[in-house]
Amino acid sequence: MQEPKEQYWDLRLSDVKDALEANNFSVSIADDTGHANKIVGDLMSHLAVRTVARGGSTTADETGIFDTIRKNADYTLIDPFAPGLSADEKNDCMRNAFSSDLYITGTNAVTEDGVLVNLDNTGNRVAAITFGPTYVAILVGRNKIVPDLDDAIVRVKDYAAPINAMRLGKKVPCVATGRCSECSTPDRICNTWTITEKSRPKGRIHVILIDDDLGY
Repeated sequence: MQEPKEQYWDLRLSDVKDALEANNFSVSIADDTGHANKIVGDLMSHLAVRTVARGGSTTADETGIFDTIRKNADYTLIDPFAPGLSADEKNDCMRNAFSSDLYITGTNAVTEDGVLVNLDNTGNRVAAITFGPTYVAILVGRNKIVPDLDDAIVRVKDYAAPINAMRLGKKVPCVATGRCSECSTPDRICNTWTITEKSRPKGRIHVILIDDDLGY
């Protein structure tokens, strides 16, 4: 007999998958991070990609997918977060990502009616999700699921953003309070919102829903 918690998440993830697919996203459900890694690997093989770019995503990091790509000589990884890059080199990587075959990142929230919600610092991540790379893979932990757009905004501003500011060592008020105060400080990381209601073209964005709590 299936455990109640497993049954609950099977139902939740299946419902979100159906909602995303109704909005023209391609969707897979992964049992765990290892399964998610395999799904992305199979996706890269199926799409015959050669150049892969990464956006900032703790969830994607936790799947180990970028380490897997680095070990495979068949792929070129565009990584603006590689150690030792100068500011100019990092910016070049971000721009080169727009011509990649596949862009891999996460999302700040996904609503139960199948909408992706993101808030970005420089805008490179949300820009690539919207346009540029031929395909996009979005890795999503089950903890990112929220009822609707209003809940997504609250989740991002009063949870994900403060934690990311803490992680990055930013000098912003939410690091001390844990709550957004709509600051105008030089270190502010909340600058560009995107609400992705549908994938255009159909299937360009592939969402991997992971049955685990991941990222922020």
